[in-house]
Amino acid sequence: MIKKILCLAFLSLSFINLAQKEELTLEASVLQQYRTYYPDNIFGFSFIPNSTDYAYFGQYVYFIKGSANTNQQDTLFSIRDVNSWTNGSLQYFAGMQWKDEENFYLNQGSDFYTVDYKNKSGEKYLTLPEGAENGTLEPITGNVAYTIDNNLYVANKDKNNIAVTKEDDKNIVSGQAIARSEFGITNGIFWSPNGNYMAFYQKDETEVHNYPLLDINAYPGELKSVKYPMAGQKSEKSAVGIYNLKKKKTVYICPKGDAHDYLTNVSWTPDEQYLLIAEVNRDQNKMMLNKYDIKGKFIKTLFAEEATTWVEPEHPAFFPSKANNNFIWITEKDGFNNMYYYDIEGNLIKQLTKHNFIVKDIISSTEEKVVYTATGENATNTLVYSVDLNGNNQLLTKEEGTHSVVVSDNGSFLFDQYSNHATPNVAQLLDDSGNTVRVLLEAENPYQNVKMGTAEISTIKSADGETDLYTRLIKPSNFDPSKKYPVMVYVYGGPHAQMITNSFLDGASLWFYWMAEQGYLVYTVDNRGSGERGKAFESVIHRQLGTAEIADQLEGVKYLKSLPYVDENRLAVNGWSFGGFMTTSLMLREPGTFKVGVAGGPVTDWKYYEVMYGERYMDRPEQNVEGYKTAKLANYVENLEGKLLLIHGSVDDVVVMQHNLALVKEFVEKGKQVDFFAYPMHKHNVRGKDRVHLIEKMTSYIIENNK
Repeated sequence: MIKKILCLAFLSLSFINLAQKEELTLEASVLQQYRTYYPDNIFGFSFIPNSTDYAYFGQYVYFIKGSANTNQQDTLFSIRDVNSWTNGSLQYFAGMQWKDEENFYLNQGSDFYTVDYKNKSGEKYLTLPEGAENGTLEPITGNVAYTIDNNLYVANKDKNNIAVTKEDDKNIVSGQAIARSEFGITNGIFWSPNGNYMAFYQKDETEVHNYPLLDINAYPGELKSVKYPMAGQKSEKSAVGIYNLKKKKTVYICPKGDAHDYLTNVSWTPDEQYLLIAEVNRDQNKMMLNKYDIKGKFIKTLFAEEATTWVEPEHPAFFPSKANNNFIWITEKDGFNNMYYYDIEGNLIKQLTKHNFIVKDIISSTEEKVVYTATGENATNTLVYSVDLNGNNQLLTKEEGTHSVVVSDNGSFLFDQYSNHATPNVAQLLDDSGNTVRVLLEAENPYQNVKMGTAEISTIKSADGETDLYTRLIKPSNFDPSKKYPVMVYVYGGPHAQMITNSFLDGASLWFYWMAEQGYLVYTVDNRGSGERGKAFESVIHRQLGTAEIADQLEGVKYLKSLPYVDENRLAVNGWSFGGFMTTSLMLREPGTFKVGVAGGPVTDWKYYEVMYGERYMDRPEQNVEGYKTAKLANYVENLEGKLLLIHGSVDDVVVMQHNLALVKEFVEKGKQVDFFAYPMHKHNVRGKDRVHLIEKMTSYIIENNK
């Protein structure tokens, strides 16, 4: 059954004849979506501390100050002025953090600056040493933590560089993201609220396999190794260090359980006396939230969670008040990410949200309420809500769409920037009830003079008939329902990802619209297992990656074949990474469904994929022999019908090239022809100017073989 959600034409023909409109080129569709064709927006918006005044960067190079209470806005100075004050070489405003009501920091690369916007002065106060990475500013003290190779350092405004770690053993790595950036981990350095302490991740990779990657730029070529823990193999051991800046001493926290447990979601209490750390066991079905003091001493486990599938904490404890250590924990233990309010002893004070949809993230808080993002009932949205500490919720964003919000310190004003299916971009100020105070920007459609088609957002039922799945169908500008069109199905389908969003272009690549102008329909289904739909929707894939996902994609094919304008004999499928796994799975496990497939960076055997992600969804190979066998694509090579192109970056360190080469080897052994193309010295995706070559290769392959 088909339920139409949105059938608005994405672009109106208005009164301009199509023949007079600009033809979108393939190169422009690849390189200019976020440049020439990106809707006007307000960049770098922030409220000035302890104020309802605000600042943002006009054209990325002008500092503009305004007031939420009035219509007045003033351009105060440019990045060229800042360079004249500081003898700097900044190209644009970036890396801005407020120090206080009058001063802010900027950084570009290794250079850190302070700017006094009222007195129009500044200085370059710190430059990190050559080779420094992961620079992390602490705004109260101005100290910057950074890494060089595997060690961690702190630079201060007196231009001293202090070595926090001095490890000669390259297997001991400090201050960087661990667990291959799973569990919501994006960095490895955590300053305490007042900058007196610094926590950091440390990983011991001694037992992790050295995986060889060939550097062809060397003469002769050289093998360079990365640490890559494959499913079922030995993994890294994690720890959390606490560095006392005054005493210049470090203590370490190790897992309470097994040495291979994961430590994640590090957070400081407001009084700087405790550190909360989530510990997840290797099987990823148990989590303990543990409390430690600043000497690294274990105090207690505040609470624990278990699941028959997986437990995946992705948000650190959030402290809504600076006056006490009560905190909010986000968990999907009731089926959807919701917020629970605890005291520092682990006693539940209140469940703050009871949504049957996903809480995405907490934005900010005052003493009275917390502002957060959530999907709302339509999972393609990102909306903004507030909740007080008694659990009273309020929707703040009135328009459906994808919203991004900044909140003033006192919570009285919000800056809201959003787009949706029919809206390129709107930037506005809201009051604390979500009422519009002032519209700051309403972007014009950047494609109004470009020949482009339409996107329709609908739903179909999942293969089990229980769930609505979001779909997107892009048609050409000259669509004629009396004709028969070939279709390119674009698929991702994996955890944490959502291809269809209520945003400008509906989450689609501009390349899809170019493909439509070549006489194609471009179709996407967000199958079960993909993101933002809750635990039941996601966990159906447990121990059997590819099974439910394929079944749902076939429901999409069934729908396409029901349309009178679809040529059911000319279906193609394309995807990258998990989408490459899905593309290859559909070609081999459902032969004859698609005439042609193009799979980029595909997982072809889950035993070759990394421990943290792979074992969460598939368990270890020895624990799930049948599941790994079913998902192993080499078992199906003899089924191939039609044409299949496999693509891989030669130094891919996420889905290593062994996946594709092992599959190609099996094709050769079975006497089956398949096409393969490598992009030398590219990692998991092909970026920069070479991406034009990639897209041209994929589209040419599809068009030429889907006749």
